[in-house]
Formats: sequence, structure tokens, C-alpha cells
Amino acid sequence: MADIAETRAVPARHSTTGALASLSLAMLISSLSTSIANVALPTLSLAFAASFPAVQWVVLAYLLAITALIVSVGRLGDLVGRRLLLIAGLALFSAASFAAALAPSLALLIAARAVQGLGAAVMMALTIAFVGETVPKERTGSAMGLLGTMSAIGTALGPSLGGLLIAAFGWRSIFLASAALGVVAVLAAWRFLPTAMPASEAAGIVRRAMPAVEAAGIVRRTASAKTRFDTLGTLLLAATLAAYALAMTMGRGHFGGLNVALLGMALAGAALFVAAEARVASPLVKLALLRDPVLAPSLAMNALVSTVMMATLVAGPFFLSRALGLSEAATGAVLSIGPVVSAFCGVIAGRVVDRLGAAAMVITGLVLMVAGCAALAVLPGLFGVAGYAAAVIVLTPGYQLFQAANNTAVMADVDSNERGVVSGMLSLSRNLGLVTGTAVMGAVFAFAVGTKDVAAAAPAAVAGGMGLTFAVAAGLVGLAVLLAIPSLSAKRAA
Repeated sequence: MADIAETRAVPARHSTTGALASLSLAMLISSLSTSIANVALPTLSLAFAASFPAVQWVVLAYLLAITALIVSVGRLGDLVGRRLLLIAGLALFSAASFAAALAPSLALLIAARAVQGLGAAVMMALTIAFVGETVPKERTGSAMGLLGTMSAIGTALGPSLGGLLIAAFGWRSIFLASAALGVVAVLAAWRFLPTAMPASEAAGIVRRAMPAVEAAGIVRRTASAKTRFDTLGTLLLAATLAAYALAMTMGRGHFGGLNVALLGMALAGAALFVAAEARVASPLVKLALLRDPVLAPSLAMNALVSTVMMATLVAGPFFLSRALGLSEAATGAVLSIGPVVSAFCGVIAGRVVDRLGAAAMVITGLVLMVAGCAALAVLPGLFGVAGYAAAVIVLTPGYQLFQAANNTAVMADVDSNERGVVSGMLSLSRNLGLVTGTAVMGAVFAFAVGTKDVAAAAPAAVAGGMGLTFAVAAGLVGLAVLLAIPSLSAKRAA
């Protein structure tokens, strides 16, 4: 009876292939919708006669909703059932996409994108959490690699697909396409995803069974098993994360008074959140999780690695266009090398993790990333496009190997009733790294170039900035390696 309160999946016959296909589609759509709207911003500026900072909220509202709510929706999935919530999230995403396509004003379009982001937060949080319920434990790495591949494909496909749709049918077509894909994903999830008993239902069964169990003398009554959703913690965390994301993204690279004020609000919100979580009976995030010797370093490594990967999007376009003199089309083609390589090596990385073990592959992936960053600091200046491509071909597989191994190491031994919130924390750490990388690596690049107006800098200055930026990136990944070593020891000891 020691495990009477444990949440267990309800036996159900389902297709593992179908379940993975539905999860992959959900991951593809959420990633696609992140990048597909960027290419529409100039068109939206003309369509609504709005400034570029105003239309940027079409992208920012989506990202803010994901960042602020992804942990909370992961926890909600643990309580009410992940299958039900994922289907609801997909349906909400589809409805919001359709609303965005019909939006008569920029304000309503931004509102629809925020709701779309809420649906995407559910999709991102619960796809990883669902892996433990759809595949055997020995194939977890392969499943994580597949999801990483679909994320890379969605990110890479967004700009090109968006450009084609806008040219042929107008900007509304990109949201209609998202709505159609969302409907397909809803039907696939309904058909193939297994059902599971939510934690709240399991707790109810325990409460109802406890008197009979006590009467039989099997176990003594313990504290109430009632599990409630932490509304206060949700509001505090959402406000904290939204303030931090705005602090990192507003001002278009200039960190002014408003950014400092928002960062102060985020720090104050974080302190209030920790204090609140220490006092509630059913916290949104158990503070003990943040002291876990495997989870805590994994979250930190995830954030560091994502911060570094943003450097390729911050510094890469300027180097290719300004230092090497490539056209816009050629720059786009070279930048696509990373996502294409990532899409091809994701599944392979997952299989390597299954065969050789997640803990060791975390360090292997990080070492490859250090080598890739060091190569980006040196080779492009020596060999131009060929040097850039060679370095990216080293960096990207290392990133995919790290992602597959890190996600597998974290999720492999997580209790069923905490998979959603832990999966949400993993996705959050990645998003925070991307948001932070936009500001921090952009500031490093501007400092290294030596001018605020990087677009007007001399080619030699941009090349020098590229080298220094990726030297810093290599140092950050090296810090992640140092975090991984004690985590590896803790994993082996466990």
C-alpha cells in the first residue's frame, strides 16, 4: 500500500506510432507558428498602417503567453489529465488561429496571437510530458530526438512557408494554415493519445479508500491527499516571467530605464513567488524540485545553451551580409544550414542517447557545442562561408544531442503526477534562454563591434565582433559543462 497515492496510467490500447505522430505534429505547429509570423511583419505594417514596433507585438504577444504560462499549464495537465488538456490546447490554438486570420484590426490580431500562445504553451509543455506514457523507457531518447527534429523543422519551415503563402494568398493565409494544421492535430490526438488518470482523481480514490484501509489496519491516516491548483503561484509566476521577457525584448537592443524597472519587477515577483510556494499546501512548483541534483543543473544548462544558440541568429546575419557581402537570399540560404542539419540529426541523436546513456551524452553534446562555438569564433574569418558552414555543422548536432540527452535524463525518472510541471520547466528554461540570448548576446556583439549601429559598421569590425561573440559563447557552454559533471555524478549515484 506504500504506492497507493501514485498516479498510474489507465490501461489503454493505443498505437505508439500514432501517438508519436500526433505529438510530433503538435510540436511542429507550435514551432512553426513562432517563426511564420516574423516574415509577415512588413506586410502587417502596411495592412494596418502601423509602426514596426507596434506590429512586433504580433510576435511578442505569442512568445509572452508561452513564457508566462507554460509551467502553469504543465501543472494543470498533471491535475486534470494531460490528454484532455492537450486536446483542449490544440482546439484553442486552432480557434485563435482562425480568429487571427479574420482579425479586422491590429489590436484584435495581437489579442488572438496571445490566445494562440496559450494554446501553444499547452502543446509545448505536454508533448514532452506525454513521452513517458507513449513509449517504453528504453526508447525515450529516440522520442525526444524526434520531437527535437520536428521543432527544428517547424522553425526552419516558418519563414519560407510564410513567404510563399503571403505572396500567393495574403497575410491571413498564414493563420488559416495554422488553423487547418491545428484541426488535424486535434483529430490525431483524440484518436491516438492514451488516456491517463489525473492526480486529482487519484487523490480522490485514495481519500475514499482510506477509511476502509484504516479499518483493516493496513495503514494509518496521513495528511490529506487533496490536490488543488495553485492560483496565487500561477499569477505571481506569470507576472514575473512576463516582466522578465519584456525587460529582455523591449527597446530594440537599448537597455533603458523601462527595462531596468521591468527587471526589478521580475526580481521582486520571483521573491514573492518563492515565499508563496513555501506556504501553500499544493504549490505550483515544489521548491524541493529546484534543489534536485539532476533537475536544477539541467534547467540551468538548458538556459545557457539556448542563450548561446541565439548568437547564431543575432550575429550570424550581420556577419554574412556585412562582413562577407552576401545578398539577402544568400544570407538566408546560409542561415538555413543550421535548422536543416538539426532536422536531419535529431532522431539520430535520440537513438544515440538510448544506446549510450543520457548522462554521458549530455556532456558529449556540450563538448561538441564548445568546439562548434570555438570554430565559429575563428573559421568564418579565415574561410568565409565555408568556415561558417563547417562550424555550424559541428555546433548543431551537439545542440541536438544535448537536447535529446538532457530531456531524457530529466524526464526518465519523474513521478507521473509531476511530468507536466517538470516538462513545462524544461520548456520554460529553453524559452528564457532564447529571450535572454536576444538581449545578452546582442549586447556582446554590439560591444565587440564597437558601435550601436551595427548595420553601418565596417566589415572588419563586424568580423571581429563575430569572433569575440562566439568566444564568449564557448565560455558559456564551458560553464554548462562544469554544471553537467556533478549532475552526471548524482545521476550515477541515484
